[in-house]
Amino acid sequence: MSELPPVLWLQAFEAAARTLSFTEAGRELGVTQSAISQRIRLLEDRVGQSLFVRYPRSLALTPAGQAWLPSVQGAFTRLAEGTSEVFGPSPGAPVTLRATPAMQQTWLAPRLMRFQQMHPEITLRLVSAIWADDFGAEGADLEIRYGDGEWNDVTAECLGEERLLPVCSAALAAELHTPEDLAGRTLLHAAGFAAGWPRWLAEAGVAGLEHRCQAMICDTHVTTLALASYGGVALSHRRLLEASRDLVAPFELDMATDEAFWLVRPSRRQLRPAAAALWEWLSRTRESAP
Repeated sequence: MSELPPVLWLQAFEAAARTLSFTEAGRELGVTQSAISQRIRLLEDRVGQSLFVRYPRSLALTPAGQAWLPSVQGAFTRLAEGTSEVFGPSPGAPVTLRATPAMQQTWLAPRLMRFQQMHPEITLRLVSAIWADDFGAEGADLEIRYGDGEWNDVTAECLGEERLLPVCSAALAAELHTPEDLAGRTLLHAAGFAAGWPRWLAEAGVAGLEHRCQAMICDTHVTTLALASYGGVALSHRRLLEASRDLVAPFELDMATDEAFWLVRPSRRQLRPAAAALWEWLSRTRESAP
């Protein structure tokens, strides 16, 4: 570490190399143009090579400066990411919550509005995630994930047992008296569910009925719910149905699933008070009205 140039010199180099202006770099870092010029000179003396070509009215990087810049920028990026991962964002930053679009638009929506009424001083930021790779400890204070709860480096709290059942518009539900009446209808499949239509139909006593239906596969659950309001039949969570204004369940039969929604936070850092308040609120209202 003793062989590394001072951070102030590295900051001056990165800003000047990015803007190709000592004046702009000084304005960005809150110092004078001459201070930036001095730091760059000291840095060039330390590394033993010129980093900039100085023209009367412009700057250009030397080959050495061009080669070194990505390493310096990468080091600052990793330092920022590591700081955020361990200590979290600044205390006054918005609380970032990552969840699937379907969860945001149904179960979460009334709870978040009620939470903000109770905590007007807290700003919330919602981030959408669809696939498993979209989730991760970086960039979010809290997450709501769907799965078996087996994730590394996080603290996870189950939001309760999940049960799946068909949902559709009220007009279509009036035509569906038994599961056999689903024949010829469009069954909406959401990719990524471990349990799906074949299993529900089998439990309803009409195994194989899916082969007598049209099918549509969607990459998000929120899309299946939207299509269900236009004449399709989606397989959805009872939790999400209870928050929907447009869809109804034509049958009482639901089925259990090994997967569930989980409230998740990074385990390697302590929650900020604002994020902790949201965690407590979502945990407390998980099985009841917000």
